[in-house]
Amino acid sequence: MGLRFDAISIFVKDIKKMTLFYRDVLGVEIEWDGEGPHAEFKHEGIRFMMYDRGELPGYLGADVDFPKGINGTFELAIDLPKFADVDVEFQRVVGLGARPVVYPRNEKWGMRTSYILDPEDNLIEIGSWGKGE
Repeated sequence: MGLRFDAISIFVKDIKKMTLFYRDVLGVEIEWDGEGPHAEFKHEGIRFMMYDRGELPGYLGADVDFPKGINGTFELAIDLPKFADVDVEFQRVVGLGARPVVYPRNEKWGMRTSYILDPEDNLIEIGSWGKGE
């Protein structure tokens, strides 16, 4: 068996605002008391965590730099069963305050995709390969 990633963590400016967005807009379950520099969401398949980025330089003992504007260094991707689901989910989350970047469209590689931003400008793809069509 090869290497298996256990978790994805993002370092955030405002952990309270970010956890509320991921819980209330995206619908990811979390058990967090609203205190402390670490929050872990309930997520099947891989652990998804957030840390207060203000803690990182002290923890690493090194200076750290973060992207400004839209963070083009990674994306979180949501894969839905049907193409039509992309449009429905995109409209739902935009209606709840997610900022749209790419409106739902069909790609030449056979996927329907869209992009939104979380409150700290991280890219979230909402897409489908149409396997449930």
